[in-house]
Amino acid sequence: MAAIADPAANPLPGILDNGPTRAALERTKSLILRAWIATGVFFMALPGTLLGFSNLMAISAHHGASGLPPAWIEGHGHAQVFGWIGSFILGIGFYSQPARGRSITRIPLVCFALWTTGVALRWTANIYGWHWRVAAPLSAAFELIAVLLFLSAASHHELPNEPAGSRTKQRVELWMVSVLLGTAGLAAAVIFNFIECVRLAIAGVSPSFPHALDQKYLVLLGWGFLVPVVWGFSARWLPVFLGIFKPRGRLFSAALILNVLGVVAGVCGQLKIAVLLLAMGAGLSGFALRLIERPHTEAKTQGVHPSFPVFARIPYLWLGIAGAMSIWAALADLHGGIWGASRHALTVGFAATMVFAIGPRILPHFGGIYRIFSTRLMVAGLVFLQVGCTLRVSSEPLAYEGILAFAWKVLPISGMLELTGVLIFAANILLTFAFGRSVFVKRALTTVQADTHVG
Repeated sequence: MAAIADPAANPLPGILDNGPTRAALERTKSLILRAWIATGVFFMALPGTLLGFSNLMAISAHHGASGLPPAWIEGHGHAQVFGWIGSFILGIGFYSQPARGRSITRIPLVCFALWTTGVALRWTANIYGWHWRVAAPLSAAFELIAVLLFLSAASHHELPNEPAGSRTKQRVELWMVSVLLGTAGLAAAVIFNFIECVRLAIAGVSPSFPHALDQKYLVLLGWGFLVPVVWGFSARWLPVFLGIFKPRGRLFSAALILNVLGVVAGVCGQLKIAVLLLAMGAGLSGFALRLIERPHTEAKTQGVHPSFPVFARIPYLWLGIAGAMSIWAALADLHGGIWGASRHALTVGFAATMVFAIGPRILPHFGGIYRIFSTRLMVAGLVFLQVGCTLRVSSEPLAYEGILAFAWKVLPISGMLELTGVLIFAANILLTFAFGRSVFVKRALTTVQADTHVG
């Protein structure tokens, strides 16, 4: 992902000035990216959030998750993290690789087929139990192969300003280090998933992970994959979008080191040490990114809602809440409510809010569209998500831990608000790809006019 494009100015800058061949290659890459994004939106909205809402309704009705199959909860989480965020990351990663011949379609499409089939198989195995002893390890194998192919494709590409065959070593920027760490976390997660799915298929009684193992897996997914990837993209794009200075290098490096150490401690089963390190890294990241400092220039809000600078900062407030609640959970959680609230603050408050805020700014550009379909839908989705997440994170500990019985009635409302926000975001992205004004139309018209003039 070394060549991640910068959509801060014009969409697909320079493409229309580099000839029809270059434009055709970029159009192909944009169409493939749209397929990745549309698939991610599908897994986010239906197998992910809709199933999560259904699970939440059942939990609220029975005042606990004891009657709900653990495989259903894991199916919801897998669809969200792998099906949604994973599809977005892989799609953007393939788009960011330099376009060279047929390689721009062959490997991305093979990976797309493997990844999508793998996520769908896992969801089916978890929810319906359909031949899960075969489907679960097969889905994990497909996902593992897709990630390995992605890493192989990325390793064969040189930096765009680096001459072919050059051995000159260039300094790797910190944002890139963070994204690479997140990619390593994704690779570790799919390997972990594959090994455990094979083990469960041989000796297990259901496709769900044991609780202690699941805790380690969630640390790896949340803090080992999601957090460093979002940090990397934040360090890359937020200084341009928000008009702030570049991150403080030493603080950002310290946050990354604390996060890596916390993930290692968590995977090794040292949860109390892990949550302390992770919370410290989370708190440090906001200062490292200069999010609370006064901007030195105006924020770039072209094509998005004017509230964009506010919503782009909110995820780091949620990250701090997730870190603090994880410490609380490690010390006092009895029935899973505090852990659940902490994970929700991380996945929905931090990761999903960042996608909802940054997505309308970058996804249309990467997909070859000038701007998001509706800025009003953009802010509506964000508002619904924030209200729903606030209610969920605040009421889940109260309900699960038996502190306030009324909180059980708040949980379904939070789920409905979040589901509404997700559906609004999904509709906005899909309408953008379906009806947005394409940047490639200008290239096509210019080419036709030139051919007509020559003729």
